[in-house]
Amino acid sequence: MYYAGVDVGSTTTKAAILDVNRALLGTSLLATGADVTLAGQRAFDRAVAAAEIEPHDVTMIIGTGYGRYKVTFGHAQITEISCHAKGASFLFPNTRTLLDIGGQDTKAIRIGVGGEVLEFVMNDKCAAGTGRFLDASAQVLDIPLEDLGTTGLRARAPIKLSNVCTVFVESEILSHTARGRPTEDIVGGVHKAIASRSVALLRRVGIEEEVTFTGGVSRNVGMQRAIEEALGTSLNVSELSQHMGAIGAALFALERSEGKHVSPGVQVST
Repeated sequence: MYYAGVDVGSTTTKAAILDVNRALLGTSLLATGADVTLAGQRAFDRAVAAAEIEPHDVTMIIGTGYGRYKVTFGHAQITEISCHAKGASFLFPNTRTLLDIGGQDTKAIRIGVGGEVLEFVMNDKCAAGTGRFLDASAQVLDIPLEDLGTTGLRARAPIKLSNVCTVFVESEILSHTARGRPTEDIVGGVHKAIASRSVALLRRVGIEEEVTFTGGVSRNVGMQRAIEEALGTSLNVSELSQHMGAIGAALFALERSEGKHVSPGVQVST
């Protein structure tokens, strides 16, 4: 018996396959693109192939993420808040505070034993301080997005950004470039600005050990360091941090199949 979680995000779509013993058998990650339903189906198909099973072997599929209701082949939908908390608790059982930075939003979550969501807050509807902001910064600086993290690590005197508005980041970065500021110091300043904004969200829910970092931005090593410096503590980060929502959804699918009570998930409001 196998269980799947499909996390359809604004930028990327992820899927995960678990067996009855909670072993992770396969994952996938791809760009969401314009066709959200197709992205969910492709992610599921690729995860199934990675697990070396057949689609009909999957007992239950749970959709999550902003496009969860577009996972039309799934059996149920649970919000990404609950799924990230469940996945984080699965990989790091002592997690009590969770920071999730995705393509267009940031979430700070306080969780209990077993991944129960106790409280959460989100950034406002603006994409400031999210993956989209980092992407815009990389484009202005003509740096591949995947190199942004290591570039920021080389900063010696990070600049101070006046704001983290995605709309105005281009003009501000160009201004610093014109003044001859090193690219690494500009990127370091971008990371520090996002870290400050993220830690402010975490403080609103209460920062408790251990702190786990999830979402696509968690793969940025410069961002990891900036947040750790702002927090004054280390972060739990896994190679699977970007798949955390999909893993949590698969866990909910397994528990629902076993007849355990499964919360419908915390409803998200901004």
